[in-house]
Amino acid sequence: MHDDRALVEARLKRVLDERIRPAVYPESVPLDVAVWHAPGEPVSVAEGLAAVPGPIAAGDAWGAPWGTSWFTVTGTVPSAWRGRIVEAVLDLGFDENMPGFQCEGLVHLPDGSPVKGLNPRNQWVRVAAPARGGESVRLHVEAASNPVILGHPLFRPTALGDRDTAGTAPLYRLGRMDLAVFDRTVWDLVLDLEVLGELMAELPVDGARRWDVLRAVGRALDRIDLQDVNATAAAARAELAGVLAVPAAPSAHRISAVGHAHIDSAWLWPLRETVRKVARTAANMTALLADEPGFVFAMSQAQQWAWIKEHRPQVWAQVVKAVAEGRFVPAGGMWVESDTNMPGSEAMARQFVHGKRFFIDEFGIDNEEAWLPDTFGFAAGLPQIIKAAGARRLLTQKISWSRVNRFPHHTFLWEGIDGTRIFTHFPPVDTYNCSMKGGELAHAARNFREKGAARHSLAPTGWGDGGGGTTREMVGKAARLRDLEGSPTVTWETPAAFFARAEADYPNPPVWVGELYLELHRATLTSQAGTKQGNRLCEALLREAELWAATAAVRAGAPYPYEQLDRVWKTVLLHQFHDILPGSSIAWVHREARDTYARLARELEGIVLAAQRALAGDAPAGGRLVFNAAPHARRGVPAGGAAPAEPAPAVTVRPRDGGGYVLDDGLVRAEIDGRGLIVSAYDHRARRESLPPGDAAALLQLHQDLPNRWDAWDVDEFYRNTVTDLTSVDDLTADGRAVRVTRSFGSSSVIQTYTLAAGRIEVRTEVDWHETEKLLKMAFPLDVRADRYAAETQYGHVQRPTHTNTSWEAARFEACNHRFVHVEEPGWGAAVVTASTYGHDVTRAVRDDGGTTTTVRVSLLRAPRFPDPETDQGAHAFVHALVPGAAIGDAVREGYFLTLPERELPGDVPVAPLVTIGDEAVVITAVKLADDGSGDVVVRFHESRGGRAATTLRAGFPVGTVTATDLLERPLRELPHEVPHEDGTVALTLRPFELVTLRLTRR
Repeated sequence: MHDDRALVEARLKRVLDERIRPAVYPESVPLDVAVWHAPGEPVSVAEGLAAVPGPIAAGDAWGAPWGTSWFTVTGTVPSAWRGRIVEAVLDLGFDENMPGFQCEGLVHLPDGSPVKGLNPRNQWVRVAAPARGGESVRLHVEAASNPVILGHPLFRPTALGDRDTAGTAPLYRLGRMDLAVFDRTVWDLVLDLEVLGELMAELPVDGARRWDVLRAVGRALDRIDLQDVNATAAAARAELAGVLAVPAAPSAHRISAVGHAHIDSAWLWPLRETVRKVARTAANMTALLADEPGFVFAMSQAQQWAWIKEHRPQVWAQVVKAVAEGRFVPAGGMWVESDTNMPGSEAMARQFVHGKRFFIDEFGIDNEEAWLPDTFGFAAGLPQIIKAAGARRLLTQKISWSRVNRFPHHTFLWEGIDGTRIFTHFPPVDTYNCSMKGGELAHAARNFREKGAARHSLAPTGWGDGGGGTTREMVGKAARLRDLEGSPTVTWETPAAFFARAEADYPNPPVWVGELYLELHRATLTSQAGTKQGNRLCEALLREAELWAATAAVRAGAPYPYEQLDRVWKTVLLHQFHDILPGSSIAWVHREARDTYARLARELEGIVLAAQRALAGDAPAGGRLVFNAAPHARRGVPAGGAAPAEPAPAVTVRPRDGGGYVLDDGLVRAEIDGRGLIVSAYDHRARRESLPPGDAAALLQLHQDLPNRWDAWDVDEFYRNTVTDLTSVDDLTADGRAVRVTRSFGSSSVIQTYTLAAGRIEVRTEVDWHETEKLLKMAFPLDVRADRYAAETQYGHVQRPTHTNTSWEAARFEACNHRFVHVEEPGWGAAVVTASTYGHDVTRAVRDDGGTTTTVRVSLLRAPRFPDPETDQGAHAFVHALVPGAAIGDAVREGYFLTLPERELPGDVPVAPLVTIGDEAVVITAVKLADDGSGDVVVRFHESRGGRAATTLRAGFPVGTVTATDLLERPLRELPHEVPHEDGTVALTLRPFELVTLRLTRR
């Protein structure tokens, strides 16, 4: 037989495109359309329905960027359509290839009830089934004219990312607005042919199944009357029934499909638009659930559920009903799908506290999985946090985006820094927007790394990023793929059901130890410095606010601001979403974020000051109390307490021979040369120079920075090929205890100020930044031979190699730290600590003298032009410190000191800490009152150095019981939760990096 595959396949494509798909709606009549354009920001549904619309017709332009237009469509179902299915087909001007990234709508009935969302892949609204004929139709569409930011060509700078710069020219032209007959038989034929055509393309050419399908498709096409598709569609379907009924092989890969709509809480749209995207998607999915009994939809991010409840109560009522039926499923247990690299320890914990508590309070559902399909890599401290929140599973997909190394597993145990293991799954379909295409499913089966040991994987199915969710076409295709030869089997299941199957299927999966590093999007650790600084500041202020408010409540009877802290925490957590904190959103998002952080900081400062004043009392003139929120004592002030402080070591400043200045506090001597660079950092205690011969620290280095793609997200390794050392000096002066150097470069300027503070060299860098497509780093070369270094992460630190022996190590050329990077050789080490930056790199070189230079470079600023063309432009201030002679414990301590500065108030009576711990290796990260309003004191702490610790915790107030709890302050289930104590003193033994939460009742 001749090979006519290409002929049949080309015929299938043309007939589908030109004849069969158009016949899904064989008859139509136009609807009458009117529109009202809301001035300014979106209005309520009631206001939108009450507005008086004006005329508009198909083909007319509408929609200024970020505007809202209320369309009213009216018509009458023709009497001739009696007994048929009738739908409104409403095309707002869609590009079908961009669901979620352009205009969208939410359809309402005249009484304001939501019907469903409209998007490029979901343009229909059911009007009658069956029609009686003569029905009046009146629908209202709240349409958002969101601009296409990620257009073609990709990654081009655009002013559309902020309403202030986007202009007012209409973006869209109204398309088809019709009443139409929906022919279900033709629609089914389309799906039959799509499924078989896509399956056929994946089958081996030398296998009989491919030819069986090809011949059946050919026969079906022969039965179609191209001039009367609707009359012949049933006959064509009959020709396909046989090949569609052949069951899958027993060894077929098994896919659990989960209805899904990954919705970025902000990205190429502002937060306020996400509120509406979530409502549109939820309305769509509840409608689809009503039509498709076997379908299951899962939605994560408790914040998005809360938005529906607050802003769209009628959609919320539909959601609550579907949740009760077990088919609209809360997924994950986090407030948002946050970044996991940069959030601090407590913030990462609170993502789960607030997320899980919302689902428990609203629905009584306690999820056991974390759901993070699109997050840019995963910190090594996360498994312990997931477990401490009462969960034990993780789903993500993003690691498949890595550009250098292919991750070796799809189902595995992920082991964190403390030894906690979490059952983890990466869907081999390699997308969180699966659309049930044959190529996607075949890829999942081929790609699955556990073949021969396991057979189950998950496919998040539905349009996402900008929302939309699963379509009826995807559900229809899944039904045909449930048990079909040549394809994986497909079953709709909840995430929990999938994980139960996967765990039973694979009882002894392999183990991956350490961080899950994404070999892409490394620049998200640096882009939008203002957003990152706001996050770090608010995290620190929340720690202080809880600590001092709890102390004031216990010591002075002051009221504890439960509701205020809850609200602020949720706002900070929202802004840790994986396109806000990473700096990859449009200008509008980051402008609002900076304003929000400033507002929250003022509010938190007020809480801190009120609590400290309540503790300090009415002080006589002259007395001064220093409040220390850090977890270590300093200058004689206990951790978490207040007392008069001991004086800081005296610092001398003198001119340096050859130019520059010398600073000395008896612990460290720092020499600043005539270029304004640190050329010596001498550790008096160790009698050792920190810097390599001839090198300089605090050296600013400027790189070209134009990645191949994903401007705000990526820094490509070739950026290192070009570098300019900023050594020119405009001014160099000594002022009291500080040395200040001023430089200018390009269109920018910088002031660096050097001070000494109890053995650390602090560097304050103020940059007026006006560069484009540049990366600014600051280098600290150290005379240390280290084959690995430590970087702080949640509740501990992670070790990374300094060498590039393998492609895995070479790919990790930019990484994340929280407060410190630490390098050491036996007997001596050094730390670079930071108040607000995250991105860094560490490299090593062997010098001609045989010594090894290990260079730590912190990333300060970038200047990508997409999606925000003005990224980071303007004034910034950073504080870093070099700590010569630092052991890992010193790095931990100095990192806290830098981010939690002392506060001084009038007062003479010291404030005793609520709790103290006897070993500095054990770090308290939270002291607060219990969230349930009981007045119990909650203390969270962990071992911080990577070793074992045997110590005691002492409460500074009368204690009734001490209970070990999870992060949600519930008694632990696995262990005896009652902790023995004697007068509030608890004996503790902690394993490396172990996290503990104790709840202390007050007597």
